[in-house]
Amino acid sequence: MNAPKSARRYVDYHPSVWGDYFLAYDSSITDVDHEEEGGVERLRDEVKKMLIEAHHATSTRKLLEIIDNTQRLGVSYHFEKEIEESLKHIYNNMSCGELDDHNNLEIVALRFRLLRQAGYNVSSNVFERFKDDEGNFKKELTSDVNGILSLYEAAHLGIGGENILEEALVFTTKCLKCMVPKLSGYVVTHIIHALKMPIRRTLERVAARQYINMYQDNPEHNKVLLQFARLDFNMLQKLHQKELSGITRWWKGLDVERNFSFARDRLVEAYLWIIGVYFEPQYCRARRFITQIISLASILDDLYDVYGTRDELEMFTDAIQRWDINASQQLPPYLKLLYQYIFVTYAEMEELLAKENISYRVHYAKNELKKLVRAYHQEFKWYHSGYVPTFEEYLKVALVTACYMMLSTTSLVGMEKELVSEENFKWITSEPLMVKASSIVCRLMDDRIGHKYEQKRGHVASAVESYVKEFECSKQEAYVKLEKLVVNAWQDLNKDSFHPMPAPMLVLMRILNFARAINLIYKDEDIYTNSKTKLKDIITKVLVQPFKI
Repeated sequence: MNAPKSARRYVDYHPSVWGDYFLAYDSSITDVDHEEEGGVERLRDEVKKMLIEAHHATSTRKLLEIIDNTQRLGVSYHFEKEIEESLKHIYNNMSCGELDDHNNLEIVALRFRLLRQAGYNVSSNVFERFKDDEGNFKKELTSDVNGILSLYEAAHLGIGGENILEEALVFTTKCLKCMVPKLSGYVVTHIIHALKMPIRRTLERVAARQYINMYQDNPEHNKVLLQFARLDFNMLQKLHQKELSGITRWWKGLDVERNFSFARDRLVEAYLWIIGVYFEPQYCRARRFITQIISLASILDDLYDVYGTRDELEMFTDAIQRWDINASQQLPPYLKLLYQYIFVTYAEMEELLAKENISYRVHYAKNELKKLVRAYHQEFKWYHSGYVPTFEEYLKVALVTACYMMLSTTSLVGMEKELVSEENFKWITSEPLMVKASSIVCRLMDDRIGHKYEQKRGHVASAVESYVKEFECSKQEAYVKLEKLVVNAWQDLNKDSFHPMPAPMLVLMRILNFARAINLIYKDEDIYTNSKTKLKDIITKVLVQPFKI
């Protein structure tokens, strides 16, 4: 059932790097033995005990460090209640002024970051004491490696108008770059990694893999915590391998290489994207559904972007709006197959959720997909007519085609009944600030990195082209403006994560994690489209290679 060959745009993407590789993991390879499980439980109890003891200690330094390390090692999901209680306790004491480490930059910055990550809007004025009489950060701070690194990470939790955090980011970035040639060992590795990917913008599972390696080189590491992190990572990896095996079997039924040769075959890459959004065991059903949808959306993206003809896309767009299996009858064979796969995937999820009386969720997801397809079609029509929209006009459509409005909604569909309410769906589909901010990060990083490549393919609509035309500036000036808008969007993501929150933290984290995923994939180049090197290496470390125990 090959897609018809006629006058079309066409891009020769490289085939899947992984093929059938993960099919083999649907076997005893992914079974967890009782000894392994028992070891994890024993170590988990020990870490929990350490957290509780640190909570009741006189100084908060040890508690802050344990919380930070459990989060960065990827095991904090085991201790959500304990961590939540401890941070609330720290915040209340901070509000009462019961702290004795006001002048320790490392601790002040670490406390600030951990509290803001948890939704507490701690004042950035806590950093004023580290400035001199002229309003600059004190020169003696430049020799405080741990303090500077801690302040650098904290500065990424800023919101609009917090000049002191913007100044702190410039100051600490310069300091850290100057430190690199003068230092060695664990500290240098830590600094280089932080400069490339700060904690706030890093996917937790990818960060955990990297931090476990860095943490073991720290001479002051906690052996129990390190061993627990390794074992837990390996156990989760087996779960993810088994999930991916099942999704690969589903994907093979579509036979992308033969039926959709114009599209990027990136199932495994899409799955990594999604375990960045939620990796915890309880989200297995949600992960499967959204991995299916993001993979199908990737085909839709390429269909409208590089391959479909005007007549085909008009028919297909109409069929999606009608959402009726009979609407596919008039489509060419390759689009009929795609339509049926989409239709059946949503129908199966609807049937599954009906058993829990939450099938209404799929309605919201369908509406977001319809909106996405309409926006894809609008971009196609711009291309077809050679029209370059104004920047505002472009963003109105392109923030939808960034896919994050649809994906943020769809990420909630498979989550447990008690975790997500219909109110959450109404909020997330109303295009709130946080969803728009995540979409801006996605769209503008994509457009900025992909601009030269897209222009070679003859694409007209992009944020760069629209901005250059409307404001009569150079492409370089447009790049600077887009980067500033991305920075502002991160600040909006931070702002909407504070109490009182517009939705539960577990909902907000999905949206934040989507922004983190795009920051990985489009940081320096498009490693999703060209996934043979950097992304292959990341996937190997996260989904293939376990830690040696």
